Amino acid sequence: MKNVKTDSLPVPGANLYYEVRGSGPVLLLICGGVYDAAGYAGLADRLADRYTVVTYDRRGNSRSPLDGPPEPQSIAVHADDADRLLTAVGVTEDEPACVFGNSSGAVIGLELAARHPGRVRAMVAHEPPVFELLPDRDHWRALMRDVADAFREGGAGQAMGVFAMGMGMGGDDHGEDAGDGDTGQGDAAAPQGEPDPETAAIMARTAANMEFFIGHEVPPFSGHTPDLDALRTSGVRVVTAVGEASEGEPPYRATLALAERLGGRPEVFPGDHGGFGAEAEAFAARLREVLPA
Repeated sequence: MKNVKTDSLPVPGANLYYEVRGSGPVLLLICGGVYDAAGYAGLADRLADRYTVVTYDRRGNSRSPLDGPPEPQSIAVHADDADRLLTAVGVTEDEPACVFGNSSGAVIGLELAARHPGRVRAMVAHEPPVFELLPDRDHWRALMRDVADAFREGGAGQAMGVFAMGMGMGGDDHGEDAGDGDTGQGDAAAPQGEPDPETAAIMARTAANMEFFIGHEVPPFSGHTPDLDALRTSGVRVVTAVGEASEGEPPYRATLALAERLGGRPEVFPGDHGGFGAEAEAFAARLREVLPA
């Protein structure tokens, strides 16, 4: 891991933990699902020679506690968090940032671009699960109602079972986050034997995030529709992206629908929904290609 500066930022209703590494124009990486800033460590290290890379734990997850009890989350609130974080690291309208988001992090990034376009130069949305744009949106609405019912009646484990079965994603991707699969912990294989203390801490945080994710993020996030008109007129370069191994999966199909409405086709990235972690080297190279020079 390259030299990393850590800090925290008080925001309305929460306190955000964030990390900064590298130098150059600011590149904000927004995670989705149950993972946190550590999930982007491998990718961030590979981009830090060209960018000032900012990663963070979203509110309610890991080291970014809420001020009060858990409650249903809003994409708009999370987008405003990202905007405040950009301001904290020195981003201005004269020198806007590039942004990358995966899964629900991509949905948050799109909302950031729509709500605060002056602070965003380019937004790369990797497999955002914008199911409201799909022709079978009623199916996804019904699934998310079932997830919410299962959480209320049987807790996080039961709700995750309903969610994973409904998403039907392959490999190790069990739909963590209306499409979030790989937790993105770098690009190393699963450790053999007892994990080292850092890996153990990451695993513990990820496990602890599960209840907040399935109970308070999945149902409200899944019903969010991007403001397409605002994105079209924002002046932000919006790049949609899919994984080459994700074809046919729900977030892949949703991204195709989004790209069509924005008047283009998605860029293809290495790996699947979690390719940023499992194939960090190739993924970073591809991201360099699509981001502005």
